[in-house]
Amino acid sequence: MKKIIYSLIGLFLANESFSQGCVAVRHMSCTAANAATSSEFFQQKNGQWQVSMGYRYFRSFRHYKGDAEQHERLEQNTEVINLSHALDLGISYQPSARLSFGINLPIQYNDRSSLYEHYGNAVSANPDQKRFHTYSQGIGDMRLTASYWMLNPYKLPKFNFALGAGLKLPTGNPGVTGDFHKLNKEKQDYVINKPVDQSIQLGDGGVGFSLELQGYAQLTKTTTAYFNGYYLFNPKETNNVLRSPEATTIDLVTGYFSVADQFAGRVGISQSIGKGLSVMLGGRVEGVPAIDAIGGSKGFRRPGYIVSVEPGVAYMKGKFSAAVNVPYALYRNRTKSYSDRLDPLGVRHGDAAFADYSVSVNLTRWF
Repeated sequence: MKKIIYSLIGLFLANESFSQGCVAVRHMSCTAANAATSSEFFQQKNGQWQVSMGYRYFRSFRHYKGDAEQHERLEQNTEVINLSHALDLGISYQPSARLSFGINLPIQYNDRSSLYEHYGNAVSANPDQKRFHTYSQGIGDMRLTASYWMLNPYKLPKFNFALGAGLKLPTGNPGVTGDFHKLNKEKQDYVINKPVDQSIQLGDGGVGFSLELQGYAQLTKTTTAYFNGYYLFNPKETNNVLRSPEATTIDLVTGYFSVADQFAGRVGISQSIGKGLSVMLGGRVEGVPAIDAIGGSKGFRRPGYIVSVEPGVAYMKGKFSAAVNVPYALYRNRTKSYSDRLDPLGVRHGDAAFADYSVSVNLTRWF
């Protein structure tokens, strides 16, 4: 049972990213690889190191306004498609069994294809319905984290939880640019280079801080419940990236990208099936609020949230652990943004594209 609990802590709560779709949820990790990952770990001396690597993938293409899917976008082939790949590299140090510190840096590659950003969705403007791509690649926003287990892990309580805090640094480029294709009056192609969409920007341009929670509860000898979550506070209202530098006038509300808060939470059950192998099933919610908890909420953002069922499998042997999780979306909601709420008629409601599922693979080794 000891091994189940601590492998669960490490595999599910370390380096678990949250990001799925055009709702601009950054590739983020909960309280990083600072949780211990096995009973053997606690039996060793203090001052242990842990390195981790996580791979994330999703493909977003289903458009929603509120919780209603815009089926016509797929029928007309005008959907926006985002392909996102991220490699999260983490290292943590544990000076004691209860306290740990971690650093996490994501490396990302994103591909976005659309009609509307280029020639347009309408057949009159884009008779051949041509689709073009924009890209971003590079490092994302770095996070520094610390967490503390509230009960003594050496006593192996049937319930334990850790409180954590994190600092997000704007190491990712928030103003990646790309080439956008346009047609002049003679229907000749020309290119404008400007910032790519917010959903594939590498960073948000602001310093943020997070509050985090993780824990477990032993239910039976082979069954354990787990939970974790975080809220990222981004006090800065907007960054300095002008979305459409070619525009003759600047929209004072949405002209610049918003530096938005984000949140995520997970809860589930892990069942050991022997020889270091466990299967798990849980629920997951992640998203971007329309209104930030601290600071203003102007700027362009696509708020919303996703509720998913999250099956997975985990394996641990010695000082190595691995896990694969595949959250599948059950409910998607693109909520009204700050800008939408300013509409006096209450009609304006932007859309966003969401993925059906995402894939998360985590590898961890401690020393």
